[in-house]
Amino acid sequence: MTTPAATIGLLHPGAMGSSIGAAATGNARVLWASEGRSGATAERAQRAGLQDAGSVEALVAASDAIMSVCPPHAAEDVARRVAGLGFSGTYLDANAVSPATARSVAAIVGEAGARFVDGGIVGGPAWKPGTTRLYLAGEAAAEAARWFEGSPLDVVVIEGGAGAASTLKMTYAAYTKGSTALVASILAVARREGVETALRAEWGISQPRLIAGLERQLQGAAPKAWRWVGEMEEISATFEAAGLPGGFHAAAADLYGRLDRYRDADPPPSVDEIVDAALGD
Repeated sequence: MTTPAATIGLLHPGAMGSSIGAAATGNARVLWASEGRSGATAERAQRAGLQDAGSVEALVAASDAIMSVCPPHAAEDVARRVAGLGFSGTYLDANAVSPATARSVAAIVGEAGARFVDGGIVGGPAWKPGTTRLYLAGEAAAEAARWFEGSPLDVVVIEGGAGAASTLKMTYAAYTKGSTALVASILAVARREGVETALRAEWGISQPRLIAGLERQLQGAAPKAWRWVGEMEEISATFEAAGLPGGFHAAAADLYGRLDRYRDADPPPSVDEIVDAALGD
């Protein structure tokens, strides 16, 4: 296939996935499957201009290509379901998974005859130009990039096969999301030991950029922290597979799990509330 897919199936249109699907609607018909999905998902899909195929079975049967944008723990299960339905088109996995998981997904869909494209998303939902990059790798990466031409989503094709784009995503998020968990944990220790005010004062002197962005950084993370638990676990596995300690990001997964009470909170909690949650208070 040398031209953009005529029909792309999206599994599943969450906050990020719906924006990625919308970015392809200028070049293809983009389907989603409403069966078993929530009303909130249906609203997102409608706003994104996606067409309802009803079931996953109908979506797969009608699609030339599949995009998987789901929680990391579900990536392999989604791939198995699609492969089990005999899909043999182009399969783009754009999930926050380790390179080992990406290669496992490639093997799963490859057994059914599909061509695999490894994807990694950096940034928030792709509604505005310049905010989001989709990194792609694999033999069909250039083809998949054309699905998004003329959209707000920036697509970058990089060298390497299955796992390359996922590795870039893992190493990028290891710092951005990992450092946020570290800061929250540091504040929690300082509060427990009664030196939080003094620590913040010292940061104000020696780390003014950290203090300036502290509230925005932590409050921006808290409502999304539940989605980051699996991502931190995948990052931990990535580090361990490279012969490096994975313990820090395993701890970050634990920390983000403690913020589950603020799942999708609007408005977000205060920094004080976030630190208390980190302490289990």
